[in-house]
Amino acid sequence: MERKSAVDVPEVPGIDLAFRPLTYFWPLGLETHLLARIKGAERKAALKLLIAAGRVDAVPEILAHPTLSDAARQALGRIHPAFMGGEYLPDMHQTEVEIARITIASVTQDVTSVYARHGRKRIHYRVVDEYEGDTLSGRCTRTSARPLTLGELESFFNGAWSIFDVLSMNFGHCGYDRDQMLAFVVGVESPFYPHIGQLYERRIETWGAALRETLTADGGR
Repeated sequence: MERKSAVDVPEVPGIDLAFRPLTYFWPLGLETHLLARIKGAERKAALKLLIAAGRVDAVPEILAHPTLSDAARQALGRIHPAFMGGEYLPDMHQTEVEIARITIASVTQDVTSVYARHGRKRIHYRVVDEYEGDTLSGRCTRTSARPLTLGELESFFNGAWSIFDVLSMNFGHCGYDRDQMLAFVVGVESPFYPHIGQLYERRIETWGAALRETLTADGGR
């Protein structure tokens, strides 16, 4: 049995890191499961708009289908490379759902996700990217008896794929500008953890402020 460890992430005022969803699986609303199965970033955004407008019955097949064919993906890419974002994530198993994703403003709007599936006695998780795991650098799988808390999810996700490493590579040369970094993170989303986007925004702001302060101090020596 997997040893239970403490969450080694600092508290954030106003955000409950101990929040734990009741389940990732049925019975849940149709809208939640639709969003948890769509891979494409642009298709997911369009589906959210239809759901918010109460038009679930008007969802076209291209938005409702979790995975597109190669021809459909290439057609989207010809419209704009960013439309391919998320479409090259690994296919989900039949019982899997996506519980969280981070989308960045790369040329092809790359997406990294956490998938979860129900095993016989435990929930099985894996972090996946669009490059057959080439961008992952830490432990990418784990299990739990219950859904993860928000803090546990953050720790697991960051351990497998660190948004801070990505931001360092892209913005270290320009002084970790706050607005540029936040704009680069197109979205941190989850149909199960409503405050995950706010949590990551606060983390990035705190992390960036500390680095800018260090740079200022070093420059004054």
